[in-house]
Amino acid sequence: MGTIEVFLIALGLAMDCFAVSIACGLVMNKFRFAPVFSIAFLFGLFQALMPLIGWLMGKQFQEYICHLDHWIAFVLLTFLGGRMIYADLCKRKNRTACKSINPYKLKVVLGLAVATSIDALAVGLSFSLLKISLWQTVLIIGVVSFALSWLGILLALRYGCRFKIKAELIGGIILIVIGSKILIEHLLTHSMQV
Repeated sequence: MGTIEVFLIALGLAMDCFAVSIACGLVMNKFRFAPVFSIAFLFGLFQALMPLIGWLMGKQFQEYICHLDHWIAFVLLTFLGGRMIYADLCKRKNRTACKSINPYKLKVVLGLAVATSIDALAVGLSFSLLKISLWQTVLIIGVVSFALSWLGILLALRYGCRFKIKAELIGGIILIVIGSKILIEHLLTHSMQV
């Protein structure tokens, strides 16, 4: 998997962070460096750690699943992408959900960071089945998540409730496309070898 694919996966994973950081920004009254930095940092940190944990878990079972690796990566990424799309559609029905977030409490931000990074754990599992540069991949995911979280808060502070974006929808589509690409590439490579 090349750097472009890794960057696209990072974008797809970071869309959860972006959407939640927008909700955090809508609750904040004004820009304060410490809470904005802590939200972006923790989102980026957990988005980077979870694929690493998933990769380590996947490596332990790699010999048992190496013949199904492309299907597992496809199913995981498609499932996660579909779940993100579904979550985006559900949130449109319940617009008051963001009002329950308190971005000034560390335990709330930690909970949000873990919740938005669960998908990254499953993606890390699929990484264990692919040929990737793990540290570069984890770094890209963390930096992209940090940057989009920071951007989400700033956009929400600047534009308030007028700002509407289908971040989770876009992220879900990206993950499904990459999962499909992995499957198609494997099937085409396998058919050429036969």
